[in-house]
Amino acid sequence: MGLYPEIEPYDHGMLDVGDGNRVYWEVCGNPDGKPAVMLHGGPGSGCGPWFRRYCDPAKYRIVLLDQRGCGRSTPHAAAYGTDMAVNTTAHLIGDLELLRRHLGIRRWLVWGVSWGSVLGLRYAQTHPDVVSELVLTAMGTGSNAEVALLTRGLGRFFPEAFERFLAELPEGERDGNLAAAYSRLLESPDPEVRARAARGWTDWETAIVPAPPRSEKRYEDPEFRMGFARTVTHYFGNDHFLGEGNDEGVVIRDVPLLKGIPGTLVQGSLDFGNLLGTVWRLHHRWPDSELIVVDDVGHTMGARGVVDALVAATDKYALR
Repeated sequence: MGLYPEIEPYDHGMLDVGDGNRVYWEVCGNPDGKPAVMLHGGPGSGCGPWFRRYCDPAKYRIVLLDQRGCGRSTPHAAAYGTDMAVNTTAHLIGDLELLRRHLGIRRWLVWGVSWGSVLGLRYAQTHPDVVSELVLTAMGTGSNAEVALLTRGLGRFFPEAFERFLAELPEGERDGNLAAAYSRLLESPDPEVRARAARGWTDWETAIVPAPPRSEKRYEDPEFRMGFARTVTHYFGNDHFLGEGNDEGVVIRDVPLLKGIPGTLVQGSLDFGNLLGTVWRLHHRWPDSELIVVDDVGHTMGARGVVDALVAATDKYALR
């Protein structure tokens, strides 16, 4: 099956969402087609042109955006003066609603990868009337247990990389919330401290893919590396801004709010972020969902089996 052919947007712009932020958006495909919005990962990764290719451009009006602080949105989180206090889950959900109304869309399919799946789920739980379906991959729910796994639990599997990860932190910061400790370093007024922390964080992200050191090309871009690390640790270190009760997961707790919304969950069997069984628990509490597990695939949206399942899902929902 594979991805649909490359296409270019027929419209784009910068949406003023308040707080001094302007969010980049673009639309491609069929102007009269079924609306779908594509939510990238990170948080802080930004949207690339390949996101345009998971939906049939003859049947979908495909909306892409760079979430606050990343990609082409301004100001960028890599800039030290950028105020991260106005970059939270609630802000991003508010931005989605502003964009939906700006584009004159009543309801849209929500497609999300990694952090985008967390954002998509929470958006659907808080605004169920505007979400027609969910298509999610490389799943997470943003619980504190997931953060603990990704920042400390996986240290048992990658001990050498984990030792280097801890070594970037002051000794007194190595026993608590590691993401929050890194976030504090990334807010340091000393640019050298910030640079070392960004490199330490992205080296750990690379190790748990797993991939060879310094092999993730996007992390070799200093601006991307700084903005990504600063944004991820800001969210990871603050309960993903999901509120009280997030130790086991606010999103899992509120699954009943998804009643009546069909969803397709596509997960690699070797995705280390799912060692807690999060996706299985989500699926079994959400009767309107289907779970597709792709063997021998990790945390990615680009493997052939994952691509085929995601495209099949959007093809199916195009008929609704």
